[in-house]
Amino acid sequence: MAKIIFSQKVLQIELFDMATHEATDTSSTQAFNRKKWEEKMKKLAQRGERVIGAAYKKVGPNVTSIDHSDLQDDVVFLGLAGIMDPPREEAIAAVEECKNAGIRVKMITGDHPETAYAIGKQLGIGNGHGAIDGKSIDALDDNELSDVVMRYDIFARTSPHTKLRLVDALQKNGEVCSMIGDGVNDAPSLKKADIGVAMGIKGTEVAKDASKMVLVDDNFKTIINAVEEGRRVYDNLKKTILFILPTNGAEAILVAGSIVMGMSMALSPVQILWVNMITAVTIAMALAFEGIEKGAMNRPPRRRKTALLNSYYLFRIVYVSLIVGLSCLYMFTNLTNNGYTHTDVQTIVLNAIVFAEMVYLFNCRNELAPAIGKDFFANKIAFLVSGLLVLFQLAITYVPFLNTALGTAPMELAEWGYPLLLGILVFTAVEIEKGITRKIKQTS
Repeated sequence: MAKIIFSQKVLQIELFDMATHEATDTSSTQAFNRKKWEEKMKKLAQRGERVIGAAYKKVGPNVTSIDHSDLQDDVVFLGLAGIMDPPREEAIAAVEECKNAGIRVKMITGDHPETAYAIGKQLGIGNGHGAIDGKSIDALDDNELSDVVMRYDIFARTSPHTKLRLVDALQKNGEVCSMIGDGVNDAPSLKKADIGVAMGIKGTEVAKDASKMVLVDDNFKTIINAVEEGRRVYDNLKKTILFILPTNGAEAILVAGSIVMGMSMALSPVQILWVNMITAVTIAMALAFEGIEKGAMNRPPRRRKTALLNSYYLFRIVYVSLIVGLSCLYMFTNLTNNGYTHTDVQTIVLNAIVFAEMVYLFNCRNELAPAIGKDFFANKIAFLVSGLLVLFQLAITYVPFLNTALGTAPMELAEWGYPLLLGILVFTAVEIEKGITRKIKQTS
């Protein structure tokens, strides 16, 4: 007698429907006890094991082909096997980091709901509501699903259509949805998600083509590393803007003040160009190498329509622009009235505004934390570019052909006190403002 032996990983209930007998220890058969096997399957699933069922059907020697209709009756059930695939420690830690970062992790699987819930508990996924299966989801309309998708974190026995509806429901709730998948059936939901992420090792080419990102090592921890790096880059971009704009604001105050007061320009066009170029090429680039701020992974994600420059950033830009601009304008008028030549005054003001920006760089390395702390020397690039900036400024002050090109003149040693004092003023004023702002945020 020929035998057909097959297993069911997902369709356990269908296999139970087919079985009419079950094998015994004595190689005989008896009537299939569905309730007993359902209890066994539930116990295995509750331990987080993926359950495989096996059965066979005897057919006559003359049978040369079979189809699905041949398996509808007289199937003898053999038993169940549980496969344990424990979560990796780094995956558990990564899920916890997601929670701290305000990222809600949801699990969509084809496993039995009990298995899915048990695995979810091991990973730290789930909010106590258990798991909901695909059949229950398919019975919901779109409005009901919008509520359910926010209440549950574990979705079991899902079809490709169910996954697509879940992604759509999350997006309709205003969530930024990232979907991770590897199979052909995942392609529609990967395409629909805001950020589709395909497995690079186990993933199919269809899944990769439908995704915006490919996870080359198939490690969930890598996604958290990417989030951390993204927050670092975004924060450093804002710091760079926060650093550069006060330079332009101070220059605008100098030019406007000179015009209003009927005086000659405090800085010539080529000197303004030099300030913009030297701050952007040297010290502004140092902020790109800043590490991630402490607590950056413990704050919620920013909202979709959050402005790049918030009200605090706008205040800081205006605040520093006024300090540098008005100080340089006062310096210009005072030195002019004291008999300094126009070239000498322009050279002192040029160095003052550049040195003020150099010192302000160290204020901007931390948005609100004190500039001087245990990580003060962590960014070696900041000190390197500051040293280069000092050399450039010395060059345009004392090298004759650069004096001619930029309209500068050599400075006396005592005259360097003006740039030094302005740098100290800017650094101190910004640190005081940051301290006040920290206290306001802590009490609000």
